[in-house]
Amino acid sequence: MDASTLSKLLSPDGWALLGSLPPYDEQRAMALAMRLREAGVDPDLAAAALTQSRLRAKARAKLGGFADGMLFTPDGVEQATRLVVAALHARRYLEAGVTRVADLTSGIGADALAFAGVGLGVLATDVDEITAAIATVNLRHFPEAEVRHGDGLALDLAAEGVDGVYADPARRTRGGKRVFDPKAYAPPLDAVWALREQVPALGIKVGPGIAHQGLPADAETQWVSVDGDVVEAGLWFGPLAPAGPGRSALVLRTVTGEDGEARTLARTLRSGDAAGDLAGVGHEPPPEVGPVGHYLYEPDGAVVRAGLVAQAAAELGGRLLDRTIAYVTTDAPAPAAAVDPATGRAPVATGYRVLDVMPFGLKRLKAYLRERGVGRLTIKKRGTAVTPEQLRSQLSLKGDAEATLVLTRVGGAQHVLVVEPLG
Repeated sequence: MDASTLSKLLSPDGWALLGSLPPYDEQRAMALAMRLREAGVDPDLAAAALTQSRLRAKARAKLGGFADGMLFTPDGVEQATRLVVAALHARRYLEAGVTRVADLTSGIGADALAFAGVGLGVLATDVDEITAAIATVNLRHFPEAEVRHGDGLALDLAAEGVDGVYADPARRTRGGKRVFDPKAYAPPLDAVWALREQVPALGIKVGPGIAHQGLPADAETQWVSVDGDVVEAGLWFGPLAPAGPGRSALVLRTVTGEDGEARTLARTLRSGDAAGDLAGVGHEPPPEVGPVGHYLYEPDGAVVRAGLVAQAAAELGGRLLDRTIAYVTTDAPAPAAAVDPATGRAPVATGYRVLDVMPFGLKRLKAYLRERGVGRLTIKKRGTAVTPEQLRSQLSLKGDAEATLVLTRVGGAQHVLVVEPLG
């Protein structure tokens, strides 16, 4: 989007057009575009409005109903923080006693929106002029939020009265390719976390694939998942990390109560909470490894990324099938302390009841499934080179029954676990 198109969208006619569009439907978008053209709507304005309608629909998964009153760029939607996570970011600053946050890479303003929403003063900057203008529109209801076009790293933080800093460096090139090297972030990660010497309350959102090696020793690095999807990692310094440095996993699950209202449940695991990390990394004793029990638990992705599978095993009262594989097995259901009473499930892992265990062999497995009339199969794997798609084609599945298989190593050998999800 260029400045001219943005100006047309922000005109009274443009804003009214955008507000009048029906919910976005990819299959009807072409016909709607033709109707707008036949009605004499400026082609550039019509195209911009339809693009915004499409981006709003995509952003709704992250921002809920707030998306319907916002403007977006494609990159802005991709990198925007989910509202439930942004609210937790804001709570960190609020509980740390911060009063004015500098959001150095505001993008379309999702995090700044959450900061302002809890009453924090916000100074948001973005190096892209159009993106900064869009953030200004999105923050229009918050007089305590100021947006500037410019380089956030050039701010005089002391002169601006800033006592908290937040940054979400760009992790994609202009062509849309992901950037994995923190030195290639925009701005580079080293340049951002150096700001903690000026403002101790510093938070940085990074990609969840960030390596453990090289993480700053004085930060809490937290991986976050939402309903099973690992969405980010965050580096939190100074008063924003009240539990101190280390690694943690925050697991967020959406549940719907008997009243029909959806709410979010949260569970946090931290390094040092229990037995040592996967593969015995750290200073605690290595986790127990043993045979398959009656239950299998697949730790949440945030737990795995944080290297806290052993902590999850300790919470679940179980052991690992292999020291290098993120599966936990138990002889009994997870203890009450590890289960959320609202769902009856352990939030840190997905649980299964183990029905059968056998060494991996194509002929044996094919016969097993044929005898039980299995025609629909879910295949999960860790620690094996077997490709689920190729295996499925080799099994010649027939029948109405369905099953779930887990392919993994047990005692150093490839095995198949037949499991069923816990209710």
